Amino acid sequence: MATGIELDGAPPAAHHGPNDHTGKLALGAIGVVFGDIGTSPLYALKESFIGHHKLAVDAPHLYGVISLIFWTMTLIVTLKYVLIILRADNRGEGGSLALLALIVRNSGDRGWTRGIVLLGIVATALFYGDAIITPAISVLSAVEGLTIVQAGLAPLVLPISIAVLIGLFAIQSRGTAKVGLIFGPVMLVYFAVLAVLGARGILRHPEVLQALSPTFAYQFFALDPLRAFLALGSVVLAVTGAEALYADMGHFGRKAIAISWLYIAFPCLLLNYLGQAALLIETPAAIENPFYLLAPDAFRLPLVILATMATIIASQAVISGAFSVTQQAIQLGFLPRLKVAHTSATAAGQIYLPLVNWVLLAFVIMLVVGFRTSSDLAAAYGIAVTGTMFITACMLGVLAVTVWKWNRWLAFGLTGVFLVIDGAYLASNLTKIPDGGWFPLLVGAVVFTVLTTWATGRRLMRARLDESAMPVDIFIRSAAGSVGRVPGTAIFLSASPQGIPSALLHNMKHNRVLHERVVILTVTIEGVPLVEAGACPEVIDLGQGFWRVVLHYGFMQEIDIPAALATVAIGGGTFRPMETSYFLGRQTLISSARPGMARWREQFFAWMLRNAETAMEFFKLPHNRVVELGSQVEI
Repeated sequence: MATGIELDGAPPAAHHGPNDHTGKLALGAIGVVFGDIGTSPLYALKESFIGHHKLAVDAPHLYGVISLIFWTMTLIVTLKYVLIILRADNRGEGGSLALLALIVRNSGDRGWTRGIVLLGIVATALFYGDAIITPAISVLSAVEGLTIVQAGLAPLVLPISIAVLIGLFAIQSRGTAKVGLIFGPVMLVYFAVLAVLGARGILRHPEVLQALSPTFAYQFFALDPLRAFLALGSVVLAVTGAEALYADMGHFGRKAIAISWLYIAFPCLLLNYLGQAALLIETPAAIENPFYLLAPDAFRLPLVILATMATIIASQAVISGAFSVTQQAIQLGFLPRLKVAHTSATAAGQIYLPLVNWVLLAFVIMLVVGFRTSSDLAAAYGIAVTGTMFITACMLGVLAVTVWKWNRWLAFGLTGVFLVIDGAYLASNLTKIPDGGWFPLLVGAVVFTVLTTWATGRRLMRARLDESAMPVDIFIRSAAGSVGRVPGTAIFLSASPQGIPSALLHNMKHNRVLHERVVILTVTIEGVPLVEAGACPEVIDLGQGFWRVVLHYGFMQEIDIPAALATVAIGGGTFRPMETSYFLGRQTLISSARPGMARWREQFFAWMLRNAETAMEFFKLPHNRVVELGSQVEI
């Protein structure tokens, strides 16, 4: 069906932003949105000093790193995301694909539109690399706390981490509604513990508070420019998960996310980083694991348990995000149809994609077994995050000019500031490529190839089908009186809102019969998250018992054709399920030397098409009312 990004406007969609229950939404945001960034204290400061580019654990370097962490959280998370980018909601939804659809819908057919689309695809591809690394490094870094409790437990770290991860992915098919109820309170306790431990360290060395001054970041660069630049690759680990603020906006709303960050997450995280720095001023050897060593001996094992729960929540958030992004990509025409299971009868956004779930688990376990420690994994972490942040900054500049109509000097000036900051972090992380940074780039390259191959292949296939399509008026004049008509309704699904679908032509050619009512049905996915039900059906009487129906959906909506047609009346009556047959075209692709894609990409596209979920399943068509008609198409 037609699942390209539509450039036309669409009816206003239901908004899932903040409401009268802002407090509850803010609590939920603490559990889901800030799980990733909330677990960063487990490894961010440690990796800045003992990672692949080691630093001396002394006051100048400690103050410099803490100053960088504070101003990074302030500029990137608070200013860029909370105060600016959260304003870029696509009818209440956020994320790279939602932002892409918003820009394309409001920009028209301009020369640079293709470049923006490619940027959005790259950001989406990088997200999957992040979705694989986050569960691995988060769970590993939490379970490694066992070695602080008892050094002899080191051999158990890998088996326990793998067991936790397998358990986490195994329960995805059951849905997260019940588990989600405890996410907020658990993370609230976790953040409170972060604050208490941090405050305890600060009280012993209150002078660490002066590290909040930007002068210490400047002095760090003046003291050791190269090491300061390389340290940015670890400092940025303190804001991993910032993209989640934007991606999860549709679930909680801008106000709830802003409240949670400004009043809970940000202060608690800052206190903990300052507390870790205070501990390291007193005991530099604690750099081995300052997060756990900040706690008294008796509280370290409970802290390991609490931190492990927090990392499970952080992992759950990114897994759910992978499901949502995949669904958006399918609806917008960048991925083939996949099986999507809804795990909640009331919350449409709670979905489960089996293929995505198990592929993610396989890669996560490969990472844990291959890298073995969170420190080694940290080298692979950051490139995907900073790459996505850099692309988001680019798209923000376009959005500010084309959609928000900002003054160009203001828009490009602010965008330039963000590009310099994000570009510095990205450049620093690129130095990690030999040490593991190649992994998210490899994942991103594979996903980018899949997304672009499917989108290009669909476009070529539709072009080939359109070449052989017959104009509607000519077909109706020649067919209406030349064959017999039988009772009932025949619905022919068509990817294009013009012309006659190949299934209808083949039915005429082989069966020599038409139903008394023939409906050519097209499903169009708009560039908005939701389309109001009342604005969906578009019915056109073509004459002689032929009708064209166009159903409009948002890219976050589930498509159920029989349910949508139940509200449509044609020819003075409604659709009767037992008198309605659905005719689908199934194309067998033949790779050819015609201009289009490389031969291997054509074969890859054909393989994806063969293995995609059937239109019958995807569109919720009744199994006993579907007829498939095959044809061959050269691309």
